[in-house]
Amino acid sequence: MKLYSFRQSLIVIMTILIICTVISAKEINSNVGTSSFNFLKINVGARAVSMGGAFTGLADDASALYYNPAGITKFENTNYTAGYQNYFTDIQSGFLGYIRPNIEKGYALGWYISYLNYGTMIRTDGLGNELGEFGGGDLLAAMTFATKKGYDLSFGATIKFIYETIDEYSASGIALDLGVRYSQLRDRLSFGLAVQNLGTQFSSLGDEKDRLPLTFRGGTAYHPRGLPLIMSGDLIIPVDNDPVIALGAEYFELKPLYLRIGWNSFGSNYRTADSEDSWAGLSLGAGFDYNNMQISYAFALGAELGDSHRITLTKGM
Repeated sequence: MKLYSFRQSLIVIMTILIICTVISAKEINSNVGTSSFNFLKINVGARAVSMGGAFTGLADDASALYYNPAGITKFENTNYTAGYQNYFTDIQSGFLGYIRPNIEKGYALGWYISYLNYGTMIRTDGLGNELGEFGGGDLLAAMTFATKKGYDLSFGATIKFIYETIDEYSASGIALDLGVRYSQLRDRLSFGLAVQNLGTQFSSLGDEKDRLPLTFRGGTAYHPRGLPLIMSGDLIIPVDNDPVIALGAEYFELKPLYLRIGWNSFGSNYRTADSEDSWAGLSLGAGFDYNNMQISYAFALGAELGDSHRITLTKGM
């Protein structure tokens, strides 16, 4: 009876936190563009991206390392993941992760690294004369620990070390992610709550240090009984932008083939004022199981900025 009451209380707390965050979000828009290390907000994992980034409550594959660290307790075997993204223009990024569970002791350890390469840019003077080329990029190294309380409830934390460089300038920092995941109905219904990028800069590209892109995430996922379908939804609250809604679905009747679709309201930021492209924010994808591995692909529409492609390989599913 006590455990049942605790579970009910947890759901109520999650709901209250999300509602309070939405109410306070009216003042968030004034902080647009005031955060550093914005690459931390780029979603990872082809499966999650093809589902619109609605993965905080689901968090059931290795990309949970990014979306909700509490999710890595779901694994029974060692899990590896590697991903590549061809982003807008000639920007590229990658993600490499590892998860090692300890079933007997009820915890899991993980680490991941990710990078973002800005490509080559042309340096000019005040008159527009070309003075050569320069580049830049971001690098992140992270370690995750998660533990379970019974079968249904798990908690996780990730510490992240961040490095950024543009031309001869560089910046560094440290951040912490915290997450909780709660499931019911033999994991057919799950809830997640995460706080990302609690931290600070050690050094900055300019004279003053900027705050990190602190983000609050709340989400849920549901697998209807008897249907080969998973539906998910997230509410994402960044402190430096407007709230974002993410929705996704995965259809697996054709196993080992998976079909996915998603939508993310942040896509509206990719459109110019006179744009007629109403599809920005839509994402599509597919996955295929083979020999204890899954290969996933995601295609996301980005309006004037251009479309992006992601591919992810996961082993140990």
